[in-house]
Amino acid sequence: MIGHRGAAACAPENTLAGLRKARALGCGWVEFDVRLTRDRRPVLLHDNRLERTTNGRGKVSALSLAEVRRHDAGNWFDPFFAGERVPKLEEAVALLTEFGLGANVELKAPPGKAAATGALVAHSLARDWRADPTRLLISSFQRGALAAARDHAPHIARGILFRRIPKNWSRIAAGLGCATIHADHRHLSRAVVLEIRQLGYPLLAYTVNDAARAKTLLSWGVTSVFSDVPHRLEGLALHSGNCPVIMADSASAALPRRESIW
Repeated sequence: MIGHRGAAACAPENTLAGLRKARALGCGWVEFDVRLTRDRRPVLLHDNRLERTTNGRGKVSALSLAEVRRHDAGNWFDPFFAGERVPKLEEAVALLTEFGLGANVELKAPPGKAAATGALVAHSLARDWRADPTRLLISSFQRGALAAARDHAPHIARGILFRRIPKNWSRIAAGLGCATIHADHRHLSRAVVLEIRQLGYPLLAYTVNDAARAKTLLSWGVTSVFSDVPHRLEGLALHSGNCPVIMADSASAALPRRESIW
C-alpha cells in the first residue's frame, strides 16, 4: 500500500501533514509530486498552478520559492491544517528519513522543463537521501524527465507512468532503464498484468480507493496500489512495509473534489 500524495483524502495532499497522516494510517511508502519553482527549487505540488491546493494564485514555474511558500497549503482542505506550507523536497526527505518511509517521487514539469526537472530532483535526492536506497523511486509520465534522472543519478530506481499500457511499453521501459511500471487501474486487465509481471517488472496501480477493486488487482498480480484512503484497504495486501525491493538495474472509485487523478 502506497499513500497517494501522502494520504490525499485524509490530509492536504503533498504536505508534511499529509506524509505524517500516511504514516499514522500504516503506510510504509508514500507518493508525492515534485516540480520546480522559478528559481529552480524543488517543491511538493501536483498542479502547475497554486489555486487548487493553496490560497495563492499563479504558475509555480513563474514564482520564486519564497513566493510559493508564502501561501497556506492546508486550510483549503480543513481549517485544522491551516498554516501548512508547500514543502521543499529536502524537508520531505528529512521527514521520511525520520519515519523510515519509502518514497515514490513523481516528477512534474511544464513544457520544455522536463529534463531540468529530472536532473535537479535527481541531484537533490542523490545528495539528501540517506535512508535505504531500495526504498526510493523516481517516476514520471514525462520521458525526458526520467532520462535526465537516469543520466544524473543512475543508482536511483525509475518508474514509467502510463494511463493505458501501450503495446510498446517494454521497449519504452527498457530504453529508460525503468525498474517499475505504473498504470491507471481502470485500464488494467488480468492479461496485461500477467504480461508485465512475466517480464519481471513490478506493476504499481493508481489510484485505488475501493477495497474490492484493490483485492481484484492484487489477485491478478499487481504489486502495489496507490490510495488516497489506505486505511480502507488495510489487510488486503502484505504489510505496507514489505514492498518488494526496488533496484535501479532490476528491470531489462469516486471521492469528493479533493481528489484529482494523476
